[in-house]
Amino acid sequence: MSDHPITLNKSESLLQRIRFGAPDLPVFALVAALAVLPLLVGGSWLFALGVCFANAIGVLSVSVLVRYGGEVSIGHSFFAAIGAYAVAVLDTRYGLSLLVSLPVALALGIISGILFAWPSRRLSGIYLAVSTMALALAVPEIINNMDWLTGGYEGLYVSQHVVPGVPMSLQRYYAALIVLAAVVYALARLRNSRQGLQLLLAKAHPAAADAFGTPRVWARIAVMGISGGLAALCGAMLGFAGSTVSPSGFTLWSSIFLLVGSVVSFYGLTLPRALLGGAFLTLIPQLLSASGAWIPVLYGFALLGVILIGHYLPRLQARKGKA
Repeated sequence: MSDHPITLNKSESLLQRIRFGAPDLPVFALVAALAVLPLLVGGSWLFALGVCFANAIGVLSVSVLVRYGGEVSIGHSFFAAIGAYAVAVLDTRYGLSLLVSLPVALALGIISGILFAWPSRRLSGIYLAVSTMALALAVPEIINNMDWLTGGYEGLYVSQHVVPGVPMSLQRYYAALIVLAAVVYALARLRNSRQGLQLLLAKAHPAAADAFGTPRVWARIAVMGISGGLAALCGAMLGFAGSTVSPSGFTLWSSIFLLVGSVVSFYGLTLPRALLGGAFLTLIPQLLSASGAWIPVLYGFALLGVILIGHYLPRLQARKGKA
């Protein structure tokens, strides 16, 4: 092994990034700006931003599956529904706050992801996507047929305070922001960890991963467990930030929109990318709400515009740099 100082400096830099999570000042500034935003806005916008943060977590759950598993899901509303109803049932039936129900939702999401991944571990591409779609199609019927627990069509209302004495609107906003920041931080640590590198190796070079003791099958199961857990956190925060949980919030279209948000964020796992996807699912429709029948058309043009900009802007910048 070389003792060249440049090599040692690079190694020390990498170890520091792994140990301390590669602090990013602009990200901290963004979190700080979002933390003081309730001082400037309120009412419906505060509510919409809380839902936006929750949707951003869902966007991350799909992006994790794409980045680390190389697969696409159109059934993540299933895992989101598990998280949402875990929070709503424990809140309504047992009077437990988010501090108790959120870890339960995360655990149920991870377990559900693993249970789905095991029988479908040999599926990939369109076959896996269709399998996940089956989950999304089943969700509303499962919820409605378990009305003794889920409230059926009427749904459940989430009302337990996390911090007594603090306005509920602020609690819904800050809880979603804190969970989103925690998820982004955890994904950054995963990206800089040995386990994260093993998952990426299993996706890109399965034979090499097998040689290093990481079978691709187990990597796929692990990725689906992580993705399912994040989707459950998304559902949990949608239930808390949105105050109500009902079957209409977890349909096939919900899964498709999470995939759209992931595409809009270009499968990024950073906070700005996640917020971009979450905003496209939550804030853009609100901005277009006055357009009436033109909403789907304008939304489609906005989606196309974002994708084209993201595709061609790096190439234009590269050409400009060469010039």
